[in-house]
Amino acid sequence: MNTTLPTSPAPALLEVEALRFDYGRFEALKGIDFRLHAGRFHALLGPNGAGKSTLFALISRLLRIQQGDIRLNGTSLQRAPSQVLQQIGMVFQQSTLDLDLSVEENLNYHACLHGIDRPTRRQRITTELERVELSAQRRSKVRQLNGGHRRRVEIARALLHQPQLLLLDEASVGLDSRARSDINRHIRALCRDKGVCVLWATHLIEEIQPQDAVTLLHRGQILAAASAAEICRQSGHSRLVDAFESLTETDGNPVESLTETDGNPGFTANGSPQHSPQHSPQHPPQHPPQRSSQELGL
Repeated sequence: MNTTLPTSPAPALLEVEALRFDYGRFEALKGIDFRLHAGRFHALLGPNGAGKSTLFALISRLLRIQQGDIRLNGTSLQRAPSQVLQQIGMVFQQSTLDLDLSVEENLNYHACLHGIDRPTRRQRITTELERVELSAQRRSKVRQLNGGHRRRVEIARALLHQPQLLLLDEASVGLDSRARSDINRHIRALCRDKGVCVLWATHLIEEIQPQDAVTLLHRGQILAAASAAEICRQSGHSRLVDAFESLTETDGNPVESLTETDGNPGFTANGSPQHSPQHSPQHPPQHPPQRSSQELGL
């Protein structure tokens, strides 16, 4: 099935071209190509072993590109890594906040790493905390916050340097349904109101809406790239979960199917419930070292 998004008149913000990566004999990505556009919510959907984490690690340069290229606004990540990374914000699945620092101290530390001056840091911290509705928790220790609020802090942190591209790797994992819904709604508002391009890796189909641009990644290959509704239509299925299983079917059996994990319903082409694929743990990045308020310039 060759399902592609309609050609957009606007140039792509992110271009991934012939991207391959292997861990020894295991080929994690097999020459994938896709494009993302500014101001749009893009869902990267795939089960355990699909290659989502490898792709994110390559875009964020935690792994070096072996073959192919990644370009942001036409600039190659390999040729000008600092210039490209300055325009990327990242929210990992595992929290990288320092629990013993306050919300403000965590954000200030991140802004310092990006070379943002003190007046600008304070103004942006205020703006982003207001955006995620955490102004009242500004001086609270992170360990005092619940999971949903911690995730909001990480989103605020990722936006401090005003990136054009925001990567979220299973950002809603471990959150209750209300917190997941709140985070998802907030991210969509960023796309709509600020023109941020979002790549949202998920295994939860209920987080995907019919009009969303969806990239189905399976065993290192892109099986489809279109709106969720169009993938359903072209595959002849009313549910995205069924479309995925059909696309991954080999010799009459699904290679790896999407299954219910928590019972939360998602959309179908007709608006009826469906369920989520299984979740795979990701490797957490290292936590930043602890810093005192004086060192952080607060």
